[in-house]
Amino acid sequence: MSGTTTAAAALRRRAAGAGANRWVVLVVLCVSLLLVAVDATVLHVAVPAVTEDLRPGGIELLWIVDVYPLVCASLLILFGTLGDRIGRRRVLLLGYTLFGVASGLAALADSAQVLIVARALLGVGGAMIMPATLSILRQVFPDRRERALAIGIWSAVAAVGAAVGPLLGGFLLEHFWWGSVFLVNIPLMLVSLPVGRLLLPESKGDGKGPWDVVGALMAAAGLFGVVLGVKRLGGGESLGSLLTVPSLVVGAALLVAFVRRQRRRTYPLVDLTMFARPAFSTSVGCIVLAMLALVGLELIAAQYLQLVLGLSPLETGLRLLPLTFAAMAAGLAGARMLRRFGPRRMVCAGFCLTAFAVVLLTALGRTDDCALMVSGFVLLGFGLETTLFGAYESMLSEAPPEQAGGAAAIGETSYQLGAGIGIALLGTVMNAAYAPGLAGVPGVPASASSSAGHSLGEAYEVAAQLGGSAGAALRHAARDAFVHGLHVTLLVSAGLLLLGAVMALRLPRVMQCEAGPVELPAPRDAAESRVSV
Repeated sequence: MSGTTTAAAALRRRAAGAGANRWVVLVVLCVSLLLVAVDATVLHVAVPAVTEDLRPGGIELLWIVDVYPLVCASLLILFGTLGDRIGRRRVLLLGYTLFGVASGLAALADSAQVLIVARALLGVGGAMIMPATLSILRQVFPDRRERALAIGIWSAVAAVGAAVGPLLGGFLLEHFWWGSVFLVNIPLMLVSLPVGRLLLPESKGDGKGPWDVVGALMAAAGLFGVVLGVKRLGGGESLGSLLTVPSLVVGAALLVAFVRRQRRRTYPLVDLTMFARPAFSTSVGCIVLAMLALVGLELIAAQYLQLVLGLSPLETGLRLLPLTFAAMAAGLAGARMLRRFGPRRMVCAGFCLTAFAVVLLTALGRTDDCALMVSGFVLLGFGLETTLFGAYESMLSEAPPEQAGGAAAIGETSYQLGAGIGIALLGTVMNAAYAPGLAGVPGVPASASSSAGHSLGEAYEVAAQLGGSAGAALRHAARDAFVHGLHVTLLVSAGLLLLGAVMALRLPRVMQCEAGPVELPAPRDAAESRVSV
């Protein structure tokens, strides 16, 4: 009897220890996500220093900036499903290792070509890390109420990373050389690797059937083509460009072939029947629409702050901080809101609040209205993060545990595609509304007006070349045209956000929590500790 009692007590202690450790696991996962999110934006402020040192050409500079998110977005499904097959913890730790090695290579790069290769390897490491963090979180927190809180913290950290990147990069550039923006990753990875190896639990899918290598490569190549085409459109390339259209067509064709292949296979790489669940497919659509609005608006807002109001890059970053702080608050409060209001009302209200904030920002003009801007950014950040939180939580909860890696990869891919489409779509709307305002400016030749119609920055350059009253008139007209384009873009964004609110009506009304006892991950024993990564 005493032996049974002792065994039961030991079992209770083991369960209690696992329950305590899952929050430590969350910290490790959030640090991983923070590094990937920071690295996506940290290079932006270092571009001038990189250009001065490495002297890259125009195409090389474009690849230095874009190759990281491009490669990362393309490989998310490949590594998300590979984690379901061979172990999510294993893929995550391999991602840590590659991320650290690539950071060192980028920091010490002595040519543009080496930096491009290093940034591509960083993208591979990021694609290993991002879906693994979310799928391990799904495994460690089987209870939906606790998982909602964990996802809220996870999403708040993602918001922090996006904002910290430019600020951290600016600080490092003031004290060190441009390579320091990459070198800072190495000590953090040196800590994360052994801590993750010790604390993170291993989890896999059901392991039925062979892993579809051909399907994984098709998905990666198809996403690469689509994301490349979308990014080129967002960068101002026309549909008539020789590289843009083939990238979109070939990428879309490969993705269609990938979907048909998955439907025919007995053991598909990605279980497409998940999209038959309204909550899952709706959540993915909401993520795309939310990111479409956020990234496009952030890009245009940064141009407005710097080129219209004349703020410095650091001042611009500080003006955008209220958006980040509001997003953090929404992420931390998300679990409570989800329990109280349910996914449908929460996501729908998030979209509506964001649409209201966007319409409010149409009152911005050529003069600085700090109070209006801060109010709009706070509402924008809180509304969008509320939407993303509810959508991510619903998507992950609808996916079977054995498909957690694939589901997380689909969510992250939707995030990346929404961001790329947002830049392309809202940038196109902005240009279409901006360019006509520069036609027929008194004293300005038609050729100069045409060049100024490409962007506000180019308009300022043309105005400086013209000088005199004609230059002043062009500069004044360009600012007015940009503000008009901003207002039109904001209204289009509001319409898309309201479309998202209608889409969110397909989500469940209440948060369905799992019944029964919570299964906690057991601590890794000595035998498992000896398994190599």
